[in-house]
Amino acid sequence: MLITVKESSWNQLGASIDMLENAIRCCPDEVWDTERKFWYHAFHTLFFLDYYLTTSPKTFAPPPPFTFSEFEDTLPERVYSPDELLGYLHYCREKAQTFISQLTSETAESRWINQSETMNYSMVEILLYNMRHVQHHAAQLNQLLRQEIDQAPDWVFQATQKPSF
Repeated sequence: MLITVKESSWNQLGASIDMLENAIRCCPDEVWDTERKFWYHAFHTLFFLDYYLTTSPKTFAPPPPFTFSEFEDTLPERVYSPDELLGYLHYCREKAQTFISQLTSETAESRWINQSETMNYSMVEILLYNMRHVQHHAAQLNQLLRQEIDQAPDWVFQATQKPSF
């Protein structure tokens, strides 16, 4: 059963990540950095995807050039480029595969507790929470693309990349 849970979790979280990637790739330069802040919503999504995939959240640190701005309720000091965010997405995709591949009956029951202790989830539940968060923002970005350029990427049914668990 654990293999099925891992494969199903990846198929759906991976699909959400693929949808986020497709939205970033679809965004034209003239929409990237406007008052609607497409780039920022994409960054926010990736930052928290990374954070929620950190099994010990108190040790979380985003990779350079990204900062803790999301925890400080401030915008990053500069606009991140599509290439930078696609690099971050690739990093997060690999981290998600590792997170899922390392799930065991024991680790699935362990707790994910944030610094302020306002979030206290099993590792399986934080994975589901994370998937919901990514999909929420992927849909938000697709809506923004439809409003701005009258097109958006298609729905992704399952992750395109198939790791072996």
